[in-house]
Amino acid sequence: MSTKLSVNINKVATIRNARGGNNPDVLRVAQDCERFGAQGITVHPRPDQRHIRYQDVRDLKPLLTTEFNIEGNPISEFIALVLENRPTQVTLVPDGHDQITSNHGWDTRTHLNFLTDVTSRFREAGIRVSIFVDADEEMVDYAQRAGADRVELYTEPYAAAYAADRAAAIAPFIRAAEAARALGLGLNAGHDLSLENLAYFHEQIPWTDEVSIGHALICDALYLGLEETIHRYLACLKS
Repeated sequence: MSTKLSVNINKVATIRNARGGNNPDVLRVAQDCERFGAQGITVHPRPDQRHIRYQDVRDLKPLLTTEFNIEGNPISEFIALVLENRPTQVTLVPDGHDQITSNHGWDTRTHLNFLTDVTSRFREAGIRVSIFVDADEEMVDYAQRAGADRVELYTEPYAAAYAADRAAAIAPFIRAAEAARALGLGLNAGHDLSLENLAYFHEQIPWTDEVSIGHALICDALYLGLEETIHRYLACLKS
């Protein structure tokens, strides 16, 4: 089974919002990503709408032909948005209102009851549920107990340690990924994956279902162009 590339288009919306108007066109970029080979589109709407707006989610839903992944903190407004738009997947992320970006996974043991309730609501609506966790076997275990279909491993620690010792950097992720597989959970990964470190991650954990990549991919596209960039990321997933 091949690993899918889901392109997070938040940074495209950030550029648009900096000047107002509709340049760049988030909807067109999303469709171009699909046309260039991406197998999914990810968005992470936050309450302050500093990048992807709730209306973007509504506008994207009827246009996309690949998997649509909406990620975010399951506050009441987010839950309503996801249930309204019925994406392929919802990824539950424990980010606060003032966070620049997500920087940790759920403590799934502490928040088991809450996550179980939220997961149940989404699964009843036919939406696949992924829970964002650190590379920790216990957190993976409790995500499964909460009813998740998948976990998404928070990969920033891997990316940060990759240059110094990639084998040591990947080790806890292999253990967490093996725990997920043993529990029957699907496996996603995301945060700071890049052209530098993605191929090795995939080589070591080839059963990863999906990687969600935004910041690095959009930065690379400034130099390489969007189509070439997507092709290079897809090539990393064929190693």
